[in-house]
Amino acid sequence: MTDICAVILAAGEGRRLRPLTEHLPKALCPVGNVALLDRAMARVAALGIAGPADLAVNACYLGDQVVAHVGDRAHLSVEPGDPFGTAGGVALLKDWIGGRGVLVGNADAYLAAGEIPETSGRGEGGADGPAADIAELLEGWDGSTVRMLGVPGPPKEFGRHRFAGFSLLPWDLVERLEAVPSDLVRTTWRPAEREGRLEVVEYRGTYLDTGTPRDYVTANLHAVHHETLIGEGAVVTGSVEQAVIGAGAVVAGQVVRGVVWPGGEVRAGETLRDAVRVGRELTVAAD
Repeated sequence: MTDICAVILAAGEGRRLRPLTEHLPKALCPVGNVALLDRAMARVAALGIAGPADLAVNACYLGDQVVAHVGDRAHLSVEPGDPFGTAGGVALLKDWIGGRGVLVGNADAYLAAGEIPETSGRGEGGADGPAADIAELLEGWDGSTVRMLGVPGPPKEFGRHRFAGFSLLPWDLVERLEAVPSDLVRTTWRPAEREGRLEVVEYRGTYLDTGTPRDYVTANLHAVHHETLIGEGAVVTGSVEQAVIGAGAVVAGQVVRGVVWPGGEVRAGETLRDAVRVGRELTVAAD
């Protein structure tokens, strides 16, 4: 197998997830009390790809938060101005990629292959742990084709599949990318499809893009197996049912199928149902 590095794309604005993403970049929004970016980095690390020599993360929107969060765990590419898109973001990293094949993952892709949680119920854990469940993307790859993780069903973007967050790109196609705002669909995936160089690897787990409040809440509840997860230091004196309660949150009211971000509060007499609470006042419904 050819030499491979990885790039996790974390530069986007997450417009469909506003107003949540006015507080955090989408890549740092917690799912099962774990930032989406950390889930993606753990998934890649399970393949043996980690550290700033082999793993890069790009940042732009609220980029200072992404940079602080990643620290020295990966090479950082901070894009100037507006985000460069999926292709432009990879192009900015060509010198770092340096002739290698590159596994490109969207930080906002929620993937779960049915791992057994470390713990469940009231306590830390409860979220799916990292596993090399995308390893099939790399197996036997000769560095000449584009491989894409896909799940069956609508919208059927590539054959009977839709894209599921990760693709594997050969260096000769990465080398052609230009450092301008652009996307991988038009610059790389569709041309590879026309040339007979696109392979779809079916993902046999659950995939959600977390792009809307509905899918974001669904991902949170899936991550804790539709039970309840209460983060470290949270104080719950009310009732919770199928809920993800962040670290340091205070719940004196009722939470049903809801997500309370770290430090959030649900006051006595309040009911948070099918929604996300940020701080004391912001409620974003999952509809």
